[in-house]
Parts: sequence; C-alpha cells; structure tokens
Amino acid sequence: MILETEELRLLPADPALAQQAADYYRRNRDFFAPIDPITADPIDTAEYQRDALAKAAALREQRAGYRFFIERKAQPGEIIGMIALNNVVWGAFRSAFVAYKLDARYLNCGYMTQALTRLTRFAFDDLHLHRLEANIMPRNLPSLRVAEKCGFDQEGLARAYLYIAGKWEDHIHMVRLNPDWQPEG
Repeated sequence: MILETEELRLLPADPALAQQAADYYRRNRDFFAPIDPITADPIDTAEYQRDALAKAAALREQRAGYRFFIERKAQPGEIIGMIALNNVVWGAFRSAFVAYKLDARYLNCGYMTQALTRLTRFAFDDLHLHRLEANIMPRNLPSLRVAEKCGFDQEGLARAYLYIAGKWEDHIHMVRLNPDWQPEG
C-alpha cells in the first residue's frame, strides 16, 4: 500500500527499491553519522539494502513493522526519506515506535511533517493502533519539532537510551495517543 500526501508518496519497503535506498543512504552518510548506530556492514550498498528491505517486507506481512521510503511526487524514483512503524505490538498494548529521517537537502520543507502526519493516520485509522512512541535525542531539535507539530507530547527523558555513533545517548520520549480509539467489534 502506497501512502500519499499532497507532495509525497510513502513507498512500502520492497527489495526492488534497494538501489534507490542505497543511493539515499550514501548521499547522507555524513549527515546521518551523528544520529545512527554504528553497524558492521555498510548500509549504503544495494546488497545490504536488498536484504534489509526483504526483512522489512516480511515484518509487514507479519504485521510487526511498516517501513516506508519517501519520494516527492515531483521527482519520482528518488528516495528523500524513510519513515517507519517499528516493533508493532498488538493485544492490550496496540502500540508502535516511530522512526524517521530525511535527506539533508530537503530539511525545512515540511516534508517530514507531511510524512509523519500521513503515517500517524495510517497507524490510527488503518491499523487501529492506540499509541505511537518516538524517542529523539535532545539535540535533534528538527526531529523534536516535527513530532510536536504532529501532535506528539513529551512523556519524559530516557537516560542512556540508545547506543548511537559510539556512545550512549539520552532520548526524549514523545507519545501520541489515538483519541478516537475504540475496541474493534
């Protein structure tokens, strides 16, 4: 399922996108370095992305994760971002973690706000989730601002939450609840 906004398409993870995804990560290698975990394998190769996208597609089939790559409608075929619902939990929790990042060339254009708004609508209206959580480093002010604009509220600070770029980083815990959630009947 492709999700759309006025200016964007959110393409579900698929191994067919491996080269475009690799190009996206290669273009942004230095930009993402301070906010990404260190990996043993280079993530900016088509081979790595083909495997990662196959795993992401399998998670979607299991209803455990939903990863999308963002392209502008004006420039189809070029990935400019990634957004995902990770670790989807059903049952009484009905929750997921949100992750997102944008190509450095497209910051401050409103694209990630559009993408997160659309992903939230998908999570709440289509998947019928109750809670979305995003954990963002305090110094990542643009990502915090996107979450705030999309209705996420700060619930607290998680100290030494993730091992990022070679050190433990605190993260601000942001949450958005589905105000219209009702049990499925």
